[in-house]
Formats: sequence, C-alpha cells, structure tokens
Amino acid sequence: MNRPEYVDLPPAQVWARELDAGTYWCSERTMYRILNAAGQSGERRRQATHPAKTVPQLLATAPCQVLTWDITKLRGPNKGEWYHLYAIIDIYSRYICGWTVEAAEDSHRAEELIRETIERNGIVPETVHADRGTSMTSKAVSQLLIDLGVTRSHSRPKVSNDNPYSESQFKTIKYSTDFPEYFNSLTHAREWCEGFFTYYNHEHRHSGIGLHTPASVHFGAADLVREQRAVTLTEAYARHPERFARRPKPPEIPQKVWINQPKPETVPAQQSI
Repeated sequence: MNRPEYVDLPPAQVWARELDAGTYWCSERTMYRILNAAGQSGERRRQATHPAKTVPQLLATAPCQVLTWDITKLRGPNKGEWYHLYAIIDIYSRYICGWTVEAAEDSHRAEELIRETIERNGIVPETVHADRGTSMTSKAVSQLLIDLGVTRSHSRPKVSNDNPYSESQFKTIKYSTDFPEYFNSLTHAREWCEGFFTYYNHEHRHSGIGLHTPASVHFGAADLVREQRAVTLTEAYARHPERFARRPKPPEIPQKVWINQPKPETVPAQQSI
C-alpha cells in the first residue's frame, strides 16, 4: 500500500488493482486495519496548503495618507436591476474624496475614478486599501497604483472588519432617513448621492473625528473650529460653573487612525510606506 503507485490511493483502489493483476493479499477491511496500526488511516492524498493571509495594518496621522474604497449596490426600479455606487474615503478625515454611480461594476471605471480623485486632491496617497473584489484586484487598478508608486493593500478574504471605514460609510448611507426604497433611474441615484455626500462632507459632525465635519478635518480647519468651541465653553463655564461637573473641553481630534491597529514594532514601517 506504500508503493509509489499506490501511496495516494485508498484501500479499495489498491485492493481492486492488485486483484486485477491476479494477486490477492487480504480483504479491503484488513488493509484498513493495517493502515490504522501504522498510523496511516487518515487522508493519504497530498493536501493543498494555503499560507495565512497577511493582516492589513495601516496607520494614518494626516489626511491623504490612506484611502479606502469599495462598491455597494443600490436597488433600481425593476426586479434584479441594481446600480453600483463606488466611494473612496480618507480614513483620517472620513472625507469622501471621490464617488460615482454606474449601471454596472467595471474595473476600468474604477481605475478612472481613482485617477480622477488623486488628481483632484493634488496629493498622491501612500496607500490605497480595498477588499478583494474583481474591480479592486483588477489589472487596470493595480497598474495605476504601481505607476503612481502607491502601496496596494487588500482585506483578507471574508473579513469585513479589514475594511471598516467603507463598510461603515455604506451603512450610514443606507440607514439615512431619506434613503429611497429604490431609485427610479441612474440619474436619480446620482442626484441623491450628490446631495448626501455634500451633506456628509460639509455638514455632518462625525463622532470619530471629534464631532467635526470631514471637510474641516480634511482641509485643516478643524483646529480653529476646536479653538472657537473652547472659547464658547469657557465663557459658558464662567457664567454658570455650577452647571458643570468639571471645566468643559471640546472633544479631541484623534491624531492617529488605523485599520487593524499596528503592533508597536510595525508602526515605523507603516508610517514610512
């Protein structure tokens, strides 16, 4: 049973082939007992092995360092009809840097959107992160990032927590109070998203960035806003200190954000990507 020609075969195959060659050694059941006694009763075939996927560990200490993007579906007017929303978000500021709604998912349109977003921002990001969808791993997108010298990063298969900012963004969109049950047309979807992203970037106070708007953090106005908030709180405290348990301060703006908090020994490497 350990001959080269039989080593990958189950006992039934060995028994039948030997019998066809005119040789009877023992019963098939006895072959199993012999293998069991030799510690060879498990899977005899060579098994494929896959190395563990690297956990993405990305750190951003300022806008335009790490961008993440994804695609989600928006229901169309007819059964089985869906539009595809592409959205690119800066993980430090939560600013939606680029977006589009298309009738279908297309890697070349994704490449165009990323290129347009980078050109419009005027700063080449250090890293662009995405999951492992066909558009995200396409040759068109990969080649663009290689040409720009941008580090490509991907989520592990079936691990949604590796792309938390995009996942959270899409949930915010779909739980919006005026999110339609379906969109009447591609134009309707684009118009609604235009209004939502304008509101989100410039009016929505985001809890993850000290209750500032993404635009104020992205374009460097948040520190001034925080100073003005501090003045207002100080004046309120001076008028009625009894209303406060302690001297009030405006929320801090996080100085570091990450995808899978880097271990201490990996932080310098992430900062120099």
